[in-house]
Amino acid sequence: MHAMQYEITLPADYDMGIIRKRVADKGHLLDAHPGLGLKAYLVRERGQDGSPVNQYAPFYLWRTAEGMNGFLWGPGFRGLSADFGRPAVHHWLGAGLVEGSRTVAPTTATRATVRLPEAADPAEAVEQAVAGLARLAGPAGPGELPERPGRSALHTAVVAVDPSRWELLTLALWHGPAPEDAPGTRYRVLHLSRPELDRLPAGRHW
Repeated sequence: MHAMQYEITLPADYDMGIIRKRVADKGHLLDAHPGLGLKAYLVRERGQDGSPVNQYAPFYLWRTAEGMNGFLWGPGFRGLSADFGRPAVHHWLGAGLVEGSRTVAPTTATRATVRLPEAADPAEAVEQAVAGLARLAGPAGPGELPERPGRSALHTAVVAVDPSRWELLTLALWHGPAPEDAPGTRYRVLHLSRPELDRLPAGRHW
């Protein structure tokens, strides 16, 4: 599994309705893309959810490297680069995935990244991150309330690592507003393409 994201930061007075229309018109084009686990069409809007910027920042989970390469060298990414300039594409190796409730599409997302200290054990850090997400999606434990925020709101969450910088990424997709205590940058989800999401196994990916 490979995680991928690029961020297109737009002017402060940019009409984000243009992005919403773009996603409405073209989002379905990846609904059956081979090798794609999911693409979450993420946006941030200046003044909403604490965002200081307008930004279009799609996030991908690829089941296969061939699918990812087919997108990056294909007409979709070429068209985006022609319209907005070629963005830097950030890439992480998938390390763990947690399934929540997928009966309806997510509407919000959170993304947190941390640099692992030099003395940290990367495998241990990933284990802890996956376990933390699993507690959100799993049944209530002793003394916990079943309606605890986040437990029924989680759609899918992933942990991934960039070993060139030893950066740990945690991205979670949520039904409705993300829990207040969910760390990281907050996004709205305009559309979710998920052709092979159900073929990405839950749990640790190594």
